[in-house]
Amino acid sequence: MSKILIKNPLVVATQNQNKDELRNTNILIEGNLIKSMNYQPKKGETFDKIVDATGKLAMPGMVNCHHHLYQTLTRNVPKMQDQELFPWLVNHYELWRELTSEGVYISAKVGLLELLLTGCTTSTDHMYLFPRHTDGKLIDQEIRAAQELGIRFQPTRGSMTLSTKDGGLPPDDVVQDEDEILQDSKRLIEKYHDPSFGAMLRISLAPCSPFSVTGKQMKSVAEFAKANNLMIHTHLAETKDEENFCIEKFGARPAKYLDDLGWIAENSWTAHSIHLSDDEIKTMGSRKMGISHCPSSNMRLGSGIARIREMLDAGVCVGLGVDGSASNDSSNMLTEARLAMLLSRLREDKKNWLTARDVLWIATKGGALALGRDDIGSLEVGKCADIVLYDMQRIAYAGGMSDPVAALIFCQDTACVDTSIINGKVVIENGKHNFELAPLIKKQNELAAELIAKAQKTTGIDFCKKD
Repeated sequence: MSKILIKNPLVVATQNQNKDELRNTNILIEGNLIKSMNYQPKKGETFDKIVDATGKLAMPGMVNCHHHLYQTLTRNVPKMQDQELFPWLVNHYELWRELTSEGVYISAKVGLLELLLTGCTTSTDHMYLFPRHTDGKLIDQEIRAAQELGIRFQPTRGSMTLSTKDGGLPPDDVVQDEDEILQDSKRLIEKYHDPSFGAMLRISLAPCSPFSVTGKQMKSVAEFAKANNLMIHTHLAETKDEENFCIEKFGARPAKYLDDLGWIAENSWTAHSIHLSDDEIKTMGSRKMGISHCPSSNMRLGSGIARIREMLDAGVCVGLGVDGSASNDSSNMLTEARLAMLLSRLREDKKNWLTARDVLWIATKGGALALGRDDIGSLEVGKCADIVLYDMQRIAYAGGMSDPVAALIFCQDTACVDTSIINGKVVIENGKHNFELAPLIKKQNELAAELIAKAQKTTGIDFCKKD
């Protein structure tokens, strides 16, 4: 069994139950688990690797709770740069219907690598769009990318059944019928899902939104997941338009409609969840439901400010998500944490502000809880060795060392994470890695250009011109 010693970190932000911050301590890793949080090497003892963490902050790897990785192909498209959610979606669907299996694989690798380089060690993804010209096995391509990078992955088998002819938003050639969705969900679970402690790969189920599939489909997914001990995920209460749509179509606010379908539950986490009432937040907290806070996307689309302080106080399992790279245009978890803190400061009541330590907890332990995991998210003996180090001796942090933990958020450096260990394996060390970035970036740009060109030819829409 391999042994790694992380020696002499400046500070260790454990994110354990007491949120301890340790100094003058060493971390011992044996195999894929943390063996000791205060290890004193014996005389003559040898290790497979000693990581010199002098001047570095150690913390759990961050957990990304919401993403659409394929959207890294359509960042910053001019036509949709200044649109709100519904027109933004309608226009993007005309691009995304041109997705290919290769495009999904490359875009997943780009998005996951960007996450990895900024301190994320676990990510989910919400893949709900399956163009009929593909073989349908798009989540397999994402899994392939994640396994090649060595990142812990919990993709969701998403779905849409309602196209424009049924009153939905997407074109008919990207939706699927319920039987097709169920059969592929079963295939993915049988082939990939690992429910064991420390699993590198788990599958969850995720209808796109309560208005993208039928109520019958939402209920059946919740029942199937409960029977098979799976997590479920969807978008919820992202915009006022969604709220008005649900009231008009279903006679209920989005959260009430979701509750009626059996989704306000401990095995469920939702993205955004901005427009919630006090009673809805209280119900979600009492049932230990998860929420993925997506501050960049919420600002980018003008959707609103989520009531994160109230959710935390109510017991909601709040995590952090970068969301798709067409509504964030980045997959930087450290930036997302900083924006979560700053966005909360726009709320009038100061008691609702989030601190640097609040958002670090949300980005780590909170995210693990939202995904239904008790094996990651904190640095404790017996937990998986998912650990990242940030070099606090960089110029961005100079003068901020009166509080190194808060400096990581307040004095943000846009450089890559210094060291990343996932499941006991060193993936990045001293800022160095073995990933071939140049050919990946070149291929991604080629595929993005091809996708836009195909969509423009098919639709006659000039996506490179702003509305």
